[in-house]
Amino acid sequence: MKLVIGWLYPNLMNTYGDKGNITVLKKRCEWRGIKAEVKLLNPGFDIKELAICDLLLMGGAQDRQQKIVNNDLRRIKKVLSQKIEEGIPGLYVCGGFQFLGKYYKEADGSMVRGLAILDLYTENPGENVKRLIGNISVQPSFDESFLIVGFENHGGRTYLEKGVESLGKVIRGYGNNGEDGLEGARYKNSFGTYMHGPILPKNPRLADYLTKLALEKKYHQKIKFKKLDEDLEEKARMAIAKRLSLEI
Repeated sequence: MKLVIGWLYPNLMNTYGDKGNITVLKKRCEWRGIKAEVKLLNPGFDIKELAICDLLLMGGAQDRQQKIVNNDLRRIKKVLSQKIEEGIPGLYVCGGFQFLGKYYKEADGSMVRGLAILDLYTENPGENVKRLIGNISVQPSFDESFLIVGFENHGGRTYLEKGVESLGKVIRGYGNNGEDGLEGARYKNSFGTYMHGPILPKNPRLADYLTKLALEKKYHQKIKFKKLDEDLEEKARMAIAKRLSLEI
């Protein structure tokens, strides 16, 4: 089996260690005898490269980098939208998550147009309003047998509209906006989240879930993974859970 992972804008959208998500996906595939090829999709890349990807990832960045990426996203919007509608799995973190929505209103009131692939929008309430920062735990909407743990740091507040579910319910932390108790977004097999730092090394079950979705979509068959040694990952999860006064 082979998995083609498309990493959107790695040279610009990697401020928060999102390379770690790629490393986890690739290594967990290799440990199971699955060949994983990573395509680095930087501005101006051949759209044909995107079309053949089985799994997509996009991270976050600062405003200047995101403006560059936003211009290139216009060029690939049709193909990216088609991939998402077809159910090709993807993980979109922070800025990548926001780009999928209708717009982002910056702290100074200026508007950044999104791709409007997902019915959501993001607004920054202003420079004098505190950022949403800290460790976070979420009960995923797609599997109640485990908790996702991570770290969030964002000024924007994201609000979901019709047709878009959340990644999950916030147990500890702020989530999308600090108001509705929801974190991230889920639409078909695409997932948005504010958890970075990165998210997948702390949550191997989420990494496997994305990988399994991608392989089952590609090969049209049920996939069963062999269990891997996850002692270090579990220690990291327990450390965060202890800080949040949780049992996981």
